[in-house]
Amino acid sequence: MLEYPRFCKIQQNYPNHIVENLKDTIFSELDKVLERTKLPVGSSIAITAGSRGINQIAVILKFIVEKLSEEGFKPFLFSAKGSHGGGEAGGQKELLESLGVTEEFIGTTISCSAEVVCVGYTEEYLPGLPIYTAKEAAEADSVLIVNRIKPHTNFKGDFESGILKMLSVGMGRSKGAATVHKQGNDNLLASIKAIGKGALNRLNVIGAIAIVENAYDVTAKIEGIPADEIMNKEPELLKLAKKMMPSIPFSKLDLLIVQQIGKNFSGTGMDTNIIGRIRINGSPETNEPFIQYIAALSVSEESCGNAIGVGLADFTTRRLVNAIDYQKTYTNALTSGNVMRVAIPLITENDNDLFETVVKALKPENPAELRVMVIKNTLDLHEFWISEGLMSDADKNERLKIVSDLLPLTFDEYNNFNFQD
Repeated sequence: MLEYPRFCKIQQNYPNHIVENLKDTIFSELDKVLERTKLPVGSSIAITAGSRGINQIAVILKFIVEKLSEEGFKPFLFSAKGSHGGGEAGGQKELLESLGVTEEFIGTTISCSAEVVCVGYTEEYLPGLPIYTAKEAAEADSVLIVNRIKPHTNFKGDFESGILKMLSVGMGRSKGAATVHKQGNDNLLASIKAIGKGALNRLNVIGAIAIVENAYDVTAKIEGIPADEIMNKEPELLKLAKKMMPSIPFSKLDLLIVQQIGKNFSGTGMDTNIIGRIRINGSPETNEPFIQYIAALSVSEESCGNAIGVGLADFTTRRLVNAIDYQKTYTNALTSGNVMRVAIPLITENDNDLFETVVKALKPENPAELRVMVIKNTLDLHEFWISEGLMSDADKNERLKIVSDLLPLTFDEYNNFNFQD
């Protein structure tokens, strides 16, 4: 019989800065944007609706629409999700609904479409690239960008995931996303800056509502940025976002078990900044932290079958593989060109089988000494489980608190892990 290690529950504590009054903050930050524009009352304002798992995104969009309507404008939402949802209107609508973004809740129309128009060509950074944008944005009187600012999972720079990426990839839909990724991973930053700034100059963008979240996935800051300040303000907010990021508090693991992957947790299913893996041909791995093996157990319901990131794992389960929507997953991977990230790893029948299989690969002298960490997903790292082999490290870390006894590893009726919250 395999000697399983025992596990205990851990809490990881971070500074917990939050926006206390979401509605008042949004209203006041929108005032900063509106006071810098001479947009006539009655003008239409197209508002970006992306597909990332931004905390309270439906409520944020609802308050934005409410404020703009009170000011006499005609706000509406349009899907701005690059190739997500299979790059199709139906898939985009499904993704937005899974986030609670519906016309009934938001209080205005939501346009889901794959249509784009070319509004010109880039002049800076990478000259000559076509600038594709959603047809609705081009036809509206003005555009308001709404997006979270956070570190990107493929590259580093002064602009990563945020406003310019929404202008270039999100609003560009499938064509825009393909244009950016076609330039190669070495040119991702330059292409996002080139197309993003080009779109900013050619569309009547009144500004942006930028969102920064803390390590608990809670809204820590909302800032209204007039259009002419975006190029200067976004890098500042990115630095703040990086300071607030969660992390794995161990430098070395034998096994990381990720209970769920999904687009609502990261654009890559599992955040590469967290797991220390990139898996892009030609790009060096960071190996910080160093994780011998990663196991992905399931794909979130919110991801609607998009299992991008499964290829970042070494082991997976039959239930994850059975839940994959290959059209959505492959569309996402082919758009980015990072096909290794959807390569199916070694498949096990259930979690019990997976654990035994990993032990066979690791070949430890004493399985009870394995360094194993179990997380819900790569976004939620304030509570997790560790094996007894990590207890000594946890005791030395002031940010960590042990909140349970060491307990035997147990499984449910389907032979899947039974980690209780």
